[in-house]
Amino acid sequence: MPITTGSDGITPREGWSSRSAFVLAAVGAAVGLGNLVRFPAEAANNGGGAFVLFYIACILLIGLPVLLSETLIGRHGQASAVESVKRMAAESRASQWWGGIAGLGVVSAFMILAFYCVIGGWVLYYIGLFAADIAQSGVTGGALTNMTAEEIKALFPNLQQDGFTMSVLDVIFVAVTLMFVARGVSGGIEKASVWLMPAFFVLLLGITVYGAFTGAFSEAIAYLFTFDASKLTGPVMLAAVGQAFFSLSLGVAGMITYGSYVGRDVNLAKTSTTIAFADTSVALIAGLCIFPIVLAAGLSSDGGLGLMFDTLPHAFQSMPFGTLIGLAFFIMVGFAALTSSISLMEVPTAWAIDKFRMGRALTATIIAVAAALLGVVSAYSFNALSGFHPLGFIPLFSGEGVFSALDSVTSKLLMPIGALLVSIFIGWIAERRLVDNENGLSGGLHRFWLFLVRWLCPLALTGILIVGIFPGLLPN
Repeated sequence: MPITTGSDGITPREGWSSRSAFVLAAVGAAVGLGNLVRFPAEAANNGGGAFVLFYIACILLIGLPVLLSETLIGRHGQASAVESVKRMAAESRASQWWGGIAGLGVVSAFMILAFYCVIGGWVLYYIGLFAADIAQSGVTGGALTNMTAEEIKALFPNLQQDGFTMSVLDVIFVAVTLMFVARGVSGGIEKASVWLMPAFFVLLLGITVYGAFTGAFSEAIAYLFTFDASKLTGPVMLAAVGQAFFSLSLGVAGMITYGSYVGRDVNLAKTSTTIAFADTSVALIAGLCIFPIVLAAGLSSDGGLGLMFDTLPHAFQSMPFGTLIGLAFFIMVGFAALTSSISLMEVPTAWAIDKFRMGRALTATIIAVAAALLGVVSAYSFNALSGFHPLGFIPLFSGEGVFSALDSVTSKLLMPIGALLVSIFIGWIAERRLVDNENGLSGGLHRFWLFLVRWLCPLALTGILIVGIFPGLLPN
């Protein structure tokens, strides 16, 4: 385990044990529910192969440059996200107010953690449901065969109306996340990533192979990748830009924080490319994992959480070994959700450790308790608190409960603003010598990356921000 010094140049600081550990942790932070359900549905409904090609271009031209910018800030600062930005700003003779870039990310990460763990609780519910089904009926038959289609369809709405059960599951998921974060970088976060991410990929590939032999695999390929450039309209292209941005978990200071644990011997450009490639691969494979099963059952392939928690449980009912595959699927989703929640909790934890000089276990526990309490309120926003709209006085958030308000504030405002300011800071404010020493690029590639960070990324992120605030600007 490498030991570096923190922002004060004295305090010993943990780091990743290897480049591969950092890659697995960063991929775990990036891979989440958006990769598994949102991207495949977006691709299928918006031009198939044309959308996929445009999305990959967005990853390369927008997502990857910002990802590299965030990791190089963290590696240079060797501190929490806020302190890392402040250190680079000081060395660039710029205002310390630039630390607010990461401050937005810290707030955003905490808010996302609160409602993300509620979703993690839903995953735990379905893991328990399929495990109980195996105990009752075995593994060879279809899933949930003792239930009618209407009863399966009612499972998710009924869960959302049960605030107490969702709250308990939310607290359990937060506690599991805390267990890893409290143990530190090498003793907890890295171990979770090194074990869970390979297991995630094994399950993803295994279920994909299962779908290839038992589902409508050829139909899924045609559904996902048929090239239809006519559907690639302006709004669809902007949606692809947003998907590329959110898919890499940019704007929440997570990559700055994880980058601060990276050793000086790691080439950040190559490593960031590996992370982006792995994240994109998961999104593409997820479509080949899910849609053969859904299409074979003749069910709707609309994206979103309904695809995961409503459509897929129904699809598993009529498939051989459906109970076992269903359990494996939700365990896989649980791994992805957990590695993401770990990174989200680490961001405010690392900031608070640097800010208040408290021990990691105590700091992480305080963050976890606060997130769990906000998560409980979010859980009840589907039922008992459904009439409570905390930001109802703002037209953009009118009618949104706590859960959806947390989602909207972070995705429409905080994340795009944070990433926009990162690109401006690295492109225009930070001293070139500092950036050149960290990014691992040279020659034409360096000049091209700098052009993207200075011009294309700010323009694209500004577009995401404007459309998030004024959705009526886009035609239906």
